[in-house]
Amino acid sequence: MIGRLNHVAIAVPDLEAASEQYRGTLGAEVGLPQDEPDHGVTVVFIALPNTKIELLHPLGEDSPIRGFLDKNPAGGIHHICYEVEDILAARDRLAAGGARVLGGGEPKIGAHGKPVLFLHPKDFNGCLIELEQV
Repeated sequence: MIGRLNHVAIAVPDLEAASEQYRGTLGAEVGLPQDEPDHGVTVVFIALPNTKIELLHPLGEDSPIRGFLDKNPAGGIHHICYEVEDILAARDRLAAGGARVLGGGEPKIGAHGKPVLFLHPKDFNGCLIELEQV
């Protein structure tokens, strides 16, 4: 059902410093900051030959990333995103198998302009999973 790894998301306390670390220290291709108000985050994507890194920073007081950074002030891996061909079929199959789909189970449009869903980390070895339809 899942396809390739789309990205690994890292919550960061300082988006500009993290972007510069990837650009300057690691020599990566770093995109521009992009506000995603529906998700409460500002994101920066880092292009790698085989996948992407997504830097996440809180956007607004109610951002879910703010709570993550309160618990992990230095930042850390927030979620892993896998591609799926049909997000509704994937959702239905996962729910039938007992997985909890967050946010009421309806896809939202993600940072790439495609439908996304999140799966509860307690159902996946403590890892928040994002599915993105390709």
